[in-house]
Amino acid sequence: MKSMTLRLSDDLAAELEAVATVEGTTVADQVRTAIEDRIAARRADKGFQERRRKALEENRAALERLAR
Repeated sequence: MKSMTLRLSDDLAAELEAVATVEGTTVADQVRTAIEDRIAARRADKGFQERRRKALEENRAALERLAR
């Protein structure tokens, strides 16, 4: 598992801690769940998937050159 540093405003951090307390989980669990939900939403987002495909196509040649 990878460790990351996350900077939040004091208000947002306090709200996140309150949510974790009410839910009986850790702040880390709340953050992981939020990220998982965001990624799942992007996977289902047709507009995002089109932008992802376009970015991959635009960068494919450069990425292939880097592999040599």
